[in-house]
Amino acid sequence: MSDKDSEAKNNASQAELISTEKLHELLRKLDMDGPAMTKLEREAEAERNAVHEFWSTQPVPQTADTVTREGELHAPLAPEQIRTEPYALPSETMEWSVVDVLDAQQMREVYVLLTENYVEDSDAMFRFNYSAEFLNWALMPPGFEPQWHVGVRDTAGQLIAFISGIPMDIMVRDTTMRMAEINYLCLHKSLRGQRMAPLLIKEVTRRIHLTGVFQAVYTVGKLLPKPVATCRYFHRSLNPRKLMETGFSQQLSAPELAKVVAAMRLPTTPAVPGLRAMRKGDVGQVRKLLNRFLKRRFEIVPVFRTDAEVAHWLMPRSDVVWTYVVEDAGRPGRITDFFSFYSLPSAVLKSETRKGARKAAPVYRSVNAAYLFYYGTRDDYDVSLTPSEREMCGGAKREKALVRARTDELIRKRLLELMADALVLARNAGFDVFNCLDMMDNSMFTRELKFGPGDGYLRYYLFNYMARAIESPKVGFVML
Repeated sequence: MSDKDSEAKNNASQAELISTEKLHELLRKLDMDGPAMTKLEREAEAERNAVHEFWSTQPVPQTADTVTREGELHAPLAPEQIRTEPYALPSETMEWSVVDVLDAQQMREVYVLLTENYVEDSDAMFRFNYSAEFLNWALMPPGFEPQWHVGVRDTAGQLIAFISGIPMDIMVRDTTMRMAEINYLCLHKSLRGQRMAPLLIKEVTRRIHLTGVFQAVYTVGKLLPKPVATCRYFHRSLNPRKLMETGFSQQLSAPELAKVVAAMRLPTTPAVPGLRAMRKGDVGQVRKLLNRFLKRRFEIVPVFRTDAEVAHWLMPRSDVVWTYVVEDAGRPGRITDFFSFYSLPSAVLKSETRKGARKAAPVYRSVNAAYLFYYGTRDDYDVSLTPSEREMCGGAKREKALVRARTDELIRKRLLELMADALVLARNAGFDVFNCLDMMDNSMFTRELKFGPGDGYLRYYLFNYMARAIESPKVGFVML
């Protein structure tokens, strides 16, 4: 055993001295274990009394609606029913613009608009900081529609508003349909309060309709009419000191911080045999593994029909997305598992100084956050029951439930191994925190791997489609 491995083992032993309950008490102080239901109940109460002038006119389920059937809210429009002219803008100093994402200068304009005006946290301390390389990845999948990247410019030609759509095949339970994934709605701060957001949504909807697509999916942190699913953010600290000093986490005393640092320490290298970076030759196997895993376990999922789609979303890109596969040692070339994560840093708008510190904390420009993306593993374990177990079950329904529970336990153990290595690789790549939602099978590993629940939520919405509510562990569609 090397000196580094011995040191890691000793550190792990010291971390075990901190009880699970004590660690979660410290995580609560790190703003990672807030009153989840209280916040959701408060938002739901406010929504019951809210008036939505725009959303009440759109083909979306309303807050008070009870879903009695699943399907589209209105039939596809005939060509003559679709408006051919763009909607009027509120000022003659504005004009619509198709943003050419193949043009580096125009992509730079989108980057600047988002960097300076996009989503901030409620305390205005952080803002998502999308890189130009990330936006190239997010906005240009195979078959993207140029007309779905909609901008507004002022008379000087400056991009002052933007909204995007990309085509995706989405399966909601047993129904697969072509949808537009709507994202990156952003207004220059000077336009806020002028009801420009509904106008952008109407205009991108019009353009999507012109291509024969009539459903869409989008995510918002805010509660609107009416989410099909609500997911909570979870955070796993990789650099506790920096997170505290930037204000991402609450202030801790020096002894408390030392305990958290020790408890969060990770091994120096991954442990899963056969783990390596994804290569081009893996794409076909990864696509089959991913589609099968998603379809068999979740209720709203993307359907990847071509290798080109999987290559676009999952092939490693420098400083954008990391994907690792596990190659079967007994059958070289056979891929048994994979996982991926992407980079989405947050710009630090304000910084905090630790109370009682002898000197001011360093000034950081960003928090480097990794976000869990897609993963897949086998779910076809040969689980059989003994005659006595079958007798105890007393029927096929309970037998099936027991087999499913044992299969889930095997998947849980494998995901623990894979995600433990994902944390090591993210830490080694310079990330400060590893984020995920409580979607997919993430709840199988978040607690044991010391993720803490955050105070943020992401709500999934469907446009022109009514579906029964989907529990967060049954959501299998990751939106960037």
